[in-house]
Amino acid sequence: MELQQQFEAAVAASKTLAEKPDNATLLRLYSLYKQATEGDAGPDGPDNLFDIVGKAKYEAWSELRGKTKEEAMQEYIALVNKLKA
Repeated sequence: MELQQQFEAAVAASKTLAEKPDNATLLRLYSLYKQATEGDAGPDGPDNLFDIVGKAKYEAWSELRGKTKEEAMQEYIALVNKLKA
């Protein structure tokens, strides 16, 4: 199975996990997904200064700046597989 197919399978599997991951793990999944599907985060974060969740998501995604889409996919797949185990 090619990487894109494995990634899509992991995305589907992440929605059916037996237990909901903690917030830090959810942020990691989010940021890896965004990096894998959209590439580097833009230079500007959320417009609303009081959007704490949006800011946390943006910062987590920004930390992955420079990571290739393929690397992000591989890390996402590995994390989902770890959560399924």
